[in-house]
Amino acid sequence: MRICGVDEAGRGPLAGPVFAAAVILDPARPIEGLDDSKKLSEKKRDALTDEIKEKALAWGIAWASVEEIDRINVLQATLLAMERAVAALSIVPAEILVDGDRLPRFDVPARAIVGGDATIAAISAASILAKTSRDAEMLRLHALAPQYGLDRHKGYGTAAHLEALRLHGAAEFHRRSFAPVREALARCG
Repeated sequence: MRICGVDEAGRGPLAGPVFAAAVILDPARPIEGLDDSKKLSEKKRDALTDEIKEKALAWGIAWASVEEIDRINVLQATLLAMERAVAALSIVPAEILVDGDRLPRFDVPARAIVGGDATIAAISAASILAKTSRDAEMLRLHALAPQYGLDRHKGYGTAAHLEALRLHGAAEFHRRSFAPVREALARCG
């Protein structure tokens, strides 16, 4: 049975898109070391990303933009990114298992599983792909605007990021619907 795991990365940050991934693992080609991406080192995530892409029956990665997050809210944007990730798969899954307590709209049976990224291999794989893809996007954005330090905090609301917002205002990749960004915009003009 083709089980698809789905997870997201980047719901909480003040900057950048929210990413989602969908993965259908190949039972004949197991991958050792899969876990919730937050429990793995960057080096381990990067190595597993390559192995997942090589060995999985199918995988898809998608995102929802900052504009979409601001227009429909971050939860709805996350669900949209998950729908897009599943739509990007090259094969149709028999069932979809989503990390968390909310389900997007899918055309196949689906279940939400709280903590699934740590207990279900396909969701762990999706967690890893979503995280490494989002991190790569944050490094790309860092190269465009290094003053925000996105390479270090990946857009989360750290003290350094909040200080950069205070000093430089918000960039186009900041989520205007998030309070610290709104406050920075109000201060700047």
